[in-house]
Amino acid sequence: MNDYKISSVGIAFIKNEEGCRLKSYQDSVGVWTIGYGHTGSDVKPNQFITAAKAEELLRDDLVKCESSIQNRVKAHLTSNQVDALCSFIFNVGVGGFESSTLLRIINKDPNNEAITGQFARWNKGTANKKKVVLSVLTARRKRESELYFK
Repeated sequence: MNDYKISSVGIAFIKNEEGCRLKSYQDSVGVWTIGYGHTGSDVKPNQFITAAKAEELLRDDLVKCESSIQNRVKAHLTSNQVDALCSFIFNVGVGGFESSTLLRIINKDPNNEAITGQFARWNKGTANKKKVVLSVLTARRKRESELYFK
């Protein structure tokens, strides 16, 4: 098993993608969110946190991303690849990543050009109970793919 950890570059990448909001809000698909994209049953309407708490929540959430990569990726990854996958998993969730064609392709060949297309497929969110393409996700998947192959 590899001991993959997100780098400071990866953390900065996610912080840039997510932005930081110290008051809870509903994201583009209506999920209560706070800090750097933290979601969960602990996030409530009209909740406020400190910048230090936002950082703590992010670090805790990233442990789940790293663990998923360590446990499921069999191929050798570069630091940029780990960072890009942490961003991807942070956004789509562990379950989405672990059941994805993206993971299957990475395990066969972590440098396969088809990986770019697999990132791009994850650009939809639910609005009015329908899956719709979200331009913000299309752009994020492109940046993650670019980081992955950097």
